[in-house]
Amino acid sequence: MDKNYYEEYFFLERNHWWFKIRLEIIQDLIKKYASKNSKLKILNVGTATGRTSEILAKFGEVTSVEYDQDCINFTQNKIKIDIVNASILDLPFNDNEFDLVCAFDVIEHVEDDIKAIKELNRVCKNNSLIFITVPTFMILWSEHDDVNHHYRRYLMKQVLSLFTQIEGAIVKKSYFNTFLFPPILIFRLLSKIIPKKLIRSGAGSDFTVIKNESIVNKILFFIFNLERKFLNIFSFPFGVSLFFIFRKN
Repeated sequence: MDKNYYEEYFFLERNHWWFKIRLEIIQDLIKKYASKNSKLKILNVGTATGRTSEILAKFGEVTSVEYDQDCINFTQNKIKIDIVNASILDLPFNDNEFDLVCAFDVIEHVEDDIKAIKELNRVCKNNSLIFITVPTFMILWSEHDDVNHHYRRYLMKQVLSLFTQIEGAIVKKSYFNTFLFPPILIFRLLSKIIPKKLIRSGAGSDFTVIKNESIVNKILFFIFNLERKFLNIFSFPFGVSLFFIFRKN
């Protein structure tokens, strides 16, 4: 993440329609599939500006990990949170330590995503969950991915291949942000030919294209929230993102 993006990202994580509904989806899935017998011991890899860790704290004891020390310093000046400075490729924890291991939009930031998944699996307890989200479809690649320092966007079959050498079972998988896929695709394609300064502000992510308080953002919030209700019933065949929940055996 670009350093000048921290302040912007901190606000977006707590106010933007996409972040707010994604967090609701994450909470829905944890409530449905994680153990309800006790407070969970949770690892949150790639905590960024801390909102995911704040939400995960509802479900148990959270250990937060972030690779970028500047991001850690910024976040700890904003909120009271302990963050371990470490890489997803070399987590400083024992084998079989956590009940729930999360990496929300993280593995697209590392070149060796196979090793990243193996590390998540290593620190996860047997019969416990690994929960990841990633952006999807390289056709959607834009300035937004450059700003966020992504290596790739995924197809579901690519995520499945990352877990083929790990013993366990898929608990739930689906694309999401499906209802808004067509307009987002059109915007991303057009953004490749329209000068950046005409459609982007701030650090240049998609999240600032439309002002947060605008009626358009309220409509987008409503549509994404409507889709959220269907995710409890269906798995979608495409979307701007996907989630993948795996139970380690």
